[in-house]
Amino acid sequence: MGQTRPVKLRYTLPALADLNSLLDYIAAASPQGAQRVQRRIQHVAGLLLSHPYIGARTDDPTIRRLTTAPYPFLIFYEVAEDEIVIHAIRHAARDPGEMPKTR
Repeated sequence: MGQTRPVKLRYTLPALADLNSLLDYIAAASPQGAQRVQRRIQHVAGLLLSHPYIGARTDDPTIRRLTTAPYPFLIFYEVAEDEIVIHAIRHAARDPGEMPKTR
């Protein structure tokens, strides 16, 4: 039988740049805080492997978003046939119009 759920996470280069940028910013004030935020983002992204549709729909029908509470970050992702593609990680206060187009 074929597997129907995504089997891996893939971060796009822009998503990795987002993550590195926000962690560098936080680490300048609190290295421990940056580690906590990184662990939380990784944990929330990992939940997508078993629950790929838990994120809210966005204006783009292929993109969903998930919060990283208690931290104010959003993970923008796409559920593909054999993977979940993380397209962006943004502060919740940022304009969602800045979300990169995926197509």
